Amino acid sequence: DYELCEEWEHLYPVPREDLINLHREHLLHLLEMGDMEKALQLLQRIEDPGVCLAISEQSLDQHPNLAASHFLADYLTAHFYASLTTARRNEIQALYIGSKVLLTLPELSRVNYAHLSSRPLLMLEQLLMNMKVDWAASAVQTLHQLLAGQEIGFTVEDIDSLLSKYAEKALNFPFTLKEKRS
Repeated sequence: DYELCEEWEHLYPVPREDLINLHREHLLHLLEMGDMEKALQLLQRIEDPGVCLAISEQSLDQHPNLAASHFLADYLTAHFYASLTTARRNEIQALYIGSKVLLTLPELSRVNYAHLSSRPLLMLEQLLMNMKVDWAASAVQTLHQLLAGQEIGFTVEDIDSLLSKYAEKALNFPFTLKEKRS
């Protein structure tokens, strides 16, 4: 049906909003099916960069699954970086990095942290609070790799500060140890 609508679009004038809606729904359908190659081909077929940007942004705002969000964030950053506002750029890069961090977690546990995909620093804090030290270690490693030379609203120093804060709390004993007397 989507392909038929796309052919119709070439034959008859279609209002811009209807065109955006059609391609957005088609793109989301392809991404939900896991067909990233066809999704990329669809985006490349769209001749108007403004329409392509609108479709990609609206699709991302629909909060699709993890792989789709990752794909869209990567596509927007790669193709429309200069067209985005600084705040939107930071938001998309944070989502990209958050989805990368989510992908480092065990598959069955991702659902518990998916709501934090656009806030990777908060996701790391949640991992630390839940005592998932191994997962937090892989998240920190991923964050350090991805943050090299990037500006997304937080830095490597913020990560180190968070780790220091929780390390200090782990060593803080609220009571004094008493010696055993015989």
